[in-house]
Amino acid sequence: MCLSAGVGQLDANVPPVPDERSGLLGFLAQQRRVLRHAAHGLTEEQLRATPTVSALSIGGLLKHVAFTERGWLDRVAGRPDPRTNPEYDRQFELGDADTLESLLADLDAAAAETEATVAAVDDLGQAVPAPANHPAFAPDVAAWSVRWVLLHLIEDLARHAGQADIIRESIDGARAEELLAAAEGWPASSSVTPWRPRDRPWDSGLGAKHQPAPGVPLGTV
Repeated sequence: MCLSAGVGQLDANVPPVPDERSGLLGFLAQQRRVLRHAAHGLTEEQLRATPTVSALSIGGLLKHVAFTERGWLDRVAGRPDPRTNPEYDRQFELGDADTLESLLADLDAAAAETEATVAAVDDLGQAVPAPANHPAFAPDVAAWSVRWVLLHLIEDLARHAGQADIIRESIDGARAEELLAAAEGWPASSSVTPWRPRDRPWDSGLGAKHQPAPGVPLGTV
């Protein structure tokens, strides 16, 4: 996506990359960026809202992706996973201490840990041993590569960023390009108007299913 903004353009794409490592890390960072934008301007109530048929919230997605990224990079670095099974079971659930600020800070910390871990890897083909007898992994796969792990994280983050877009639009109608412009301080243009808080007809009852504005046919919002 490349959006015009008067003179020149403000680019929402990953910039050109000089090599494979930069490309993998750049596209991973881009998906984190998109997920962060989905949370831009949310209240703490909206952060926890589940306005679709899914039980997912934007806060839960932020918590999950940081949790998941750390787990995979621990495998890359050969570090033991200190987390417990109950923590795995609750990785989408927000606790009383979880806030938008704390979740974004944790995502940033996980990103920094990833950058440092990958920088210490000489060969992206380096083997990352797969756990034995794990129900989530094929039993005939002994190892992945660091390259595979980064591609998998890009895939996972992209999936959840898309889910967050839908949840956010169901909460207050905010679209991805509006949130991008607002979060990064872009000026208004013929292509995009930065998001700003505004009342929406369906912005009440955040735990309920999304309701369209009066007179708007279903499927058009």
